Amino acid sequence: MEDRCLGHRYLWGTLGRAERDASYNNSAAVADSPSLNAEREARSAVFRAAHDEKLDLAYGPRPNNRIDLYPAADPAAPCLVFLHGGYWQRNSREQFACLIEGPHARGWSAALPSYTLAPDASLTEIAEEVTTALDWLATHGPAHGIGGKLVLSGWSAGGHLTALAMSHPAVAAGLAISGVFELGPIRDTYLNDKLMLTDGEIAALSPLRLPVVQKPLAIAYGTAELPPLVADSRDLHARRAAAHAPGALIPVAGADHFTIVLELQKPDGVLTRQLPALLG
Repeated sequence: MEDRCLGHRYLWGTLGRAERDASYNNSAAVADSPSLNAEREARSAVFRAAHDEKLDLAYGPRPNNRIDLYPAADPAAPCLVFLHGGYWQRNSREQFACLIEGPHARGWSAALPSYTLAPDASLTEIAEEVTTALDWLATHGPAHGIGGKLVLSGWSAGGHLTALAMSHPAVAAGLAISGVFELGPIRDTYLNDKLMLTDGEIAALSPLRLPVVQKPLAIAYGTAELPPLVADSRDLHARRAAAHAPGALIPVAGADHFTIVLELQKPDGVLTRQLPALLG
């Protein structure tokens, strides 16, 4: 894996478009990804139906500016704010509700916002919507039974948005799962057909290029993931460690891009068990 990660960094310019596309195509890399996604969505529908008291609340003016809240019995319990994945251009919060089963079973609250997808929103606008959702939750969460510390998390594109929003004053800590933290290569792939990244966005929205935020941020990846995602996770953790920023690097043995989230869904999962440590 190490050699393949190094190849991503140093040989990118020698790759053709098809090879660059494949480097970031998680669905093609995991043969059973359709069934894994279908299972997650079905389980999420069951979970939402069983916890339907505070769903589909508006946090902003756009159609996708909606948030689902799952308060714990204790209003002061910490809250996991989970940002869904889909390379910023597909999926929605409803499809990921089951991933907060683990923390919820351990007494945590949870909040799942959606955001406008590319190309209807630029990545700059998507990042701004995450900020707006956090602003709304900090202001209105207590009225809905969510008054504890906010731990921001997300998977894939949500992992990127998590790292990007760590400076928000309401965020106490973070857990970034399988994120992309350097956007430069993304512009050379099929993903940019809808994202249409600018030079300014690549510079301003790549966590690996931004000042380190001195808050706990755990960074998780599956050891069976595509090399660029493994490399980005390792590189971001190394950069933060060099700046003495807290937070563990969590390589989940044998997990791919789609099975890693099961470690958050399970009450005893590797990722679920990491959450209390983020708050000391």
